[in-house]
Amino acid sequence: MSDPSARKTQDAPVLVVEPRQLAGLDQSPRTMTDIPGSRMFEIRDALAVYERDFPRGEQFDASQGDGGASLPGVPEAIWDRAHDLQKKHGSAYDQPFGTAAFRKAVVEQYWQLDAASGWGPANVLGCQGGRDALNKAYDAMQFLGHGRKGDFIVTSRVPWISYNWGPYSVGANVMLSPGREEEAWEMTPEGIAACAAEAERHGGRKVAGVVITSPDNPTGRTIPEERQLELARAAFRAGIPFVLFDWIYHRVTDGEPHDLNRFLTALSPEERERVFILDGLTKSLGASNVRNAHLLASAKVVKFMQNRASHGVIPSFHSQAVAMAAYEMGYHNAAAGIIGPTNESRKVLGPFLKEKGLRAVIGKGYYAFIDVGPWMDRAGMADSAAMGSYLAERFGLAVVPGVYFSEFGSRWIRFSYALPPEVTRRATARLWEALEKLKS
Repeated sequence: MSDPSARKTQDAPVLVVEPRQLAGLDQSPRTMTDIPGSRMFEIRDALAVYERDFPRGEQFDASQGDGGASLPGVPEAIWDRAHDLQKKHGSAYDQPFGTAAFRKAVVEQYWQLDAASGWGPANVLGCQGGRDALNKAYDAMQFLGHGRKGDFIVTSRVPWISYNWGPYSVGANVMLSPGREEEAWEMTPEGIAACAAEAERHGGRKVAGVVITSPDNPTGRTIPEERQLELARAAFRAGIPFVLFDWIYHRVTDGEPHDLNRFLTALSPEERERVFILDGLTKSLGASNVRNAHLLASAKVVKFMQNRASHGVIPSFHSQAVAMAAYEMGYHNAAAGIIGPTNESRKVLGPFLKEKGLRAVIGKGYYAFIDVGPWMDRAGMADSAAMGSYLAERFGLAVVPGVYFSEFGSRWIRFSYALPPEVTRRATARLWEALEKLKS
């Protein structure tokens, strides 16, 4: 406590920290723009118009890929096991990092980390979903990097909607990296260096961190591990203290998921201190509303985040219990109800796009990003929001307009193929029918 003289009387206010440790006066809330609500939650509302006008028409939700909606979601056996774990565990407070059992399961059963990685349970932070994890990471990037707020988080040119606003909500600004449409707006080492230089031109700001997502949301672009490492090292060379790898979609693949042992051992011990890895249940297990994710980072960074979480959001045990039950089962088996149909749907969607001559990005994960600009031009549509309304209200097909992500996606739509393959086949037919109607 500060002000020893204040302790002499009960009538004097007392500061919790020393005067030199007070948070700085920051008047940016006066000038910051209001953070808009995510329009992702409005998309299905457009289907209500179609349902009203075509009460017997088949609807297709190719917008979210929400587990428990478009695909079955968490298997019943996992719910049962998680409920048993919850009953045995009880309802007392847990640690701000989650529980020791969850940490152990993440390391030993999920990632199967070996000693050469240099990481173990102390490198795991349980989080209440991906957004919670990301906000904790942005906070740590600012405090442990350049030691100030107002610096930039760099994302891809067409980022997931909440990448635009999550950092802003915790006092960071956001910069979109250079990227070419014909290369699916992929980050480059040169683009990352350009971001660091651009930041300096805005009042001497710096870049606090870079977010690399693979498979990507919204584009579906997949970046090989070697390329991800190259991008990270470009960030470090540019003086950027942290890089976060968002791997939330990497299990949904017909190849191999990312190999964390290989990835970590390719990094030097010093580089490992500067990376975050994000993963969780939302996509691969279809556990959207379970809200389980975890961050892997250096023990120092995890300790920083868990201390702050002790005064904020502590992950629920039930979300960890669902994860542990899935890990016990063998995660690939547990997630087969999502991974299998999505991989089969990718085999449907890819040939459809090629046959119809649609320009698109389709990697792994479960999104394709489709260029509908030529059809928008015929219809005089200003951007893909108008296309999204047209598809949902007139044809019962919900997609996500690319303009929701950034202006650079304004002629594109995100199409989720996290659907049974027979549904994907009918949804693609409906998409083509809708586009062909615009020719007349």
